[in-house]
Amino acid sequence: MDMSVAEIPIRSFLASLVAVRKTETQHEVLLLKRTQTLIGEWCQVVGSIEEGETAWQTALRELYEETGLKPDVFYSADICEQFYEAERDAVTVAPVFVAFIENAAEVTLNHEHSAFRWVSFKEAADLVAFGGQRRLLRWIEEEFVARTPSKHLLIDFD
Repeated sequence: MDMSVAEIPIRSFLASLVAVRKTETQHEVLLLKRTQTLIGEWCQVVGSIEEGETAWQTALRELYEETGLKPDVFYSADICEQFYEAERDAVTVAPVFVAFIENAAEVTLNHEHSAFRWVSFKEAADLVAFGGQRRLLRWIEEEFVARTPSKHLLIDFD
């Protein structure tokens, strides 16, 4: 009896970034409305890792390309997004980063998005399409807003 087991690939080719700002009354998350893949969905910053880049460099580049923003403080989120893609029959794993943005910074969208919103963590959880995104938002709020993140997660990006 042949007991061979098939495997599906695990791919890691994306970096994900949650941009956060502090207003006078609350912390807010930046959501972007997509125009290419997942058209019309609200998402955080996500992008493909280019040859020669680290995941954190990708996250910073994508933040700037998609929004024109640069962080004041930048962290590894100490978590990865993971999801199954049926069309590829593969699991994708993406490291996540957190960028704290100056409250007055202005967003300039590129062609990948049609709109943006700064919203509360609760409103963000209501707007995003996937449970994985909601879990990620809860993690960021618990580990980076409700408490001071570990200094070991800080990334010196200058």
